[in-house]
Amino acid sequence: MKRSGEKQDWRARLSELAYQVTQCKATEPPFSGQYYDHWEQGLYCCVCCGAELFPSDTKFHSGSGWPSFWAPVNPEAIRTELDTSYGMVRQEVLCARCGAHLGHVFPDGPAPTGLRYCINSVALVFLPAGQVGKEQLEAER
Repeated sequence: MKRSGEKQDWRARLSELAYQVTQCKATEPPFSGQYYDHWEQGLYCCVCCGAELFPSDTKFHSGSGWPSFWAPVNPEAIRTELDTSYGMVRQEVLCARCGAHLGHVFPDGPAPTGLRYCINSVALVFLPAGQVGKEQLEAER
């Protein structure tokens, strides 16, 4: 969970867009993110804390403009909260470890879950299969 003094630390460590998305709940423009059309095998992790979030084998092409996954790496990796902003009712997806805003989840995904985790690329860093470690995450930021 974020503490009040952490906002400035995140601003110093993240790009402006990553800060706006993860800390202020903004959204990157559709079809603009580096992971929208990215199909390499590996893990997608939180850009803020490095938590493993989504395995590449749950990624699918949704046509929505953002990377989409049908399941997180495990249920404890993320948490959801009701989001009623902009006159909509949605489920916001947050990193369970640090509370960073990642995107939203919708009930229109493929089997086996029927869910579509619609995630901002800028909220993620990608670790290719076989490369796991905080040093790699730091280099990607």
